[in-house]
Amino acid sequence: MSVAEAFGDVATTLAQLGPQTIVQLKASAPMSARVEDLTARKKDGLITTEETTELEQFLALDLLISLAKARARVILLA
Repeated sequence: MSVAEAFGDVATTLAQLGPQTIVQLKASAPMSARVEDLTARKKDGLITTEETTELEQFLALDLLISLAKARARVILLA
């Protein structure tokens, strides 16, 4: 199993647990601000190794949530 397949499996499981709740998930204001700051630091070439790892983790979380939301929408439309 690949990492992408694992993300898909977890997203499907999350979507099935509570599709309406999953569809409404939204990043908190502090989380959004941190991602924006890290993204800006990366664009400016000022990001540290630790910050790069942090940004990658936020992006992985965003991918998982996006997949779960997509699967939850499919469940709700069925």
